[in-house]
Amino acid sequence: MKSRISAGRAILALFVEFIFLFSIACSSGNIANNPTMGGTRQVNDDLGRPVTVPARVTRAVSLAPSITESIFAIGGGDRLVGVTTYCNFPAEARTIAKVGDTLNPNLETIISLKPEVVFVSTASQIESFTNALTANGAAVYVLNPESFEGVTRDLRQLGELFGTTDRAEKLVADLQRRALYVSQVVGGRPVVPVFVQFSKEPLFTIGRQSFLNEVLKTAGTVSVTGDVESAFPKLSKETAATLAPEAIILSQSDDNREPNDAFKDSPAVKYGHVYSVNADILSRPGPRLVDAMELIAQKVHK
Repeated sequence: MKSRISAGRAILALFVEFIFLFSIACSSGNIANNPTMGGTRQVNDDLGRPVTVPARVTRAVSLAPSITESIFAIGGGDRLVGVTTYCNFPAEARTIAKVGDTLNPNLETIISLKPEVVFVSTASQIESFTNALTANGAAVYVLNPESFEGVTRDLRQLGELFGTTDRAEKLVADLQRRALYVSQVVGGRPVVPVFVQFSKEPLFTIGRQSFLNEVLKTAGTVSVTGDVESAFPKLSKETAATLAPEAIILSQSDDNREPNDAFKDSPAVKYGHVYSVNADILSRPGPRLVDAMELIAQKVHK
């Protein structure tokens, strides 16, 4: 009898050991196949380019202020090792190593920071140095939202890349809630034709491809240059004089404090409907776009 009991215990011990080892093997397999535990994965950027990135980005460089703001907003700011000289928000961004400006980043400085991913805002930025960055182990990811919906989509994608999906989802939900509230407040009121002036001389505004068109629409306004080709076209004074906007939105800067002379006879100037909005929140397709939306609605529909 004792021998049978001993044999039974031995078989049970072997069975337990088998289950233990099998569970380890299965766990090891899950780690190898689970993108959140290491390795790389392939995602598509805003240009539809397939980009191979780490399962969770830990070192990144941002080459646009809007991207820097977005990364901080979704909780990935502590992973930024390099930003541009224009990246001034939030305040923490000012303490991060600078890699030059948006149009002329310093390739050697970027490489020395050993980023896993370099985030850029336009296709033109990637043409000259993508191969060099790739050769040094850095992926190039383009974020180029053309609408408020595009901004929220990119915020979600950044949350995936940085492993902060919960925070990104909460941020997007809050931005969408605020945007919906603005649209409800101005709903039923007359839509106001506006001109957005980014520069007085030369005269730059927004066109059909600008992400601001949706912002203006939500705020109960419409751009009088919404049919002009390109995102930020340059206008002649003759063309501007024919537009007759009822309100003018000035992007705040020292050389853009008043409307171009072409608008001297416009309803906007005649009735004093000229409003300044912080240049950063107006020009950056990031989480603070809703701030611009709220301000425009408040100023134009006061």
